[in-house]
Parts: sequence; C-alpha cells; structure tokens
Amino acid sequence: MDIILKQDIANLGYKDDIVTVKDGYARNFLIPKGFAVNANVSARKQHAEILKQRAHKEEKIRNEALEISEKIKNVSLTIGAKTSSKGKIFGSVNTIQIAEALKEKGFDIDRKNISVKEELIKEIGNYTATIKLHKEVKVEIPFEIVAE
Repeated sequence: MDIILKQDIANLGYKDDIVTVKDGYARNFLIPKGFAVNANVSARKQHAEILKQRAHKEEKIRNEALEISEKIKNVSLTIGAKTSSKGKIFGSVNTIQIAEALKEKGFDIDRKNISVKEELIKEIGNYTATIKLHKEVKVEIPFEIVAE
C-alpha cells in the first residue's frame, strides 16, 4: 500500500515522502496515529501541489538568505570583554554576545543559528563564527575579542 508520510518516521522515510508499506502497518498503525495518509489519486494531486508551493517558498527564502550572506561577509565584529591583566576573560564569550554585536550592526540573527568552533572563548584574540542563515547557506565571519 502506498502512503504519504505526514512526519519523519525512523527507518521509513521523511515528511512528504511517498512510500510503500504493508497494508496492516498502514491501516492499523500509521494512518490511525496520523503519521500518514493513503496515497490515493486525490491525495497525490494535493501532495504534488503542496510540494510545488513549498519549493517556490523555499527558493524565495534561500535567495533572501543569499542576499543577507553577501552583506554580512564584509562585517567584522569587535566584542569587548572584561579581562585580567594576563588577557584572560572573566567568564566567557559565547553566541549571545556575537548575536548582540550583529544586532548592533543591523543584522537580527538568532543566537541558535550561530556556532563557534571553540566551545568557550576565554582569551582575547581573533576567532571565526559560522552563521547558518538557511539549511544550504552558511557564512563564516571573523570577530575579535578585545579587553574593555
């Protein structure tokens, strides 16, 4: 029996995939739990239309992310931190401070989309952060930690 998945199911497929499963598995588990729908003619037409519209929206979002990535590539950030006389930072610098510095430059990016290779930055110096703007668009920006 062919079904259209409504969500990701381990060892079976991802959301909006059309997969073939045994009739009992579909009728007794997947369809009653709301994990899938029967892939009849009308459901397939509806599924095709949804995929077409989603592809159009995804392309628009991806293009916006590419535009932002071109603008953000040229940005260099300087983050001030309280330090000891030896250059050690009291506490650490993390993605929250990077997101705030980006916000000051005019880019409103969620801190969850920012990653730094070093888990905790505890010394002044130059580092690189990776910003995920879209699942296909990532930008690396340099930033510098200076003593306040």
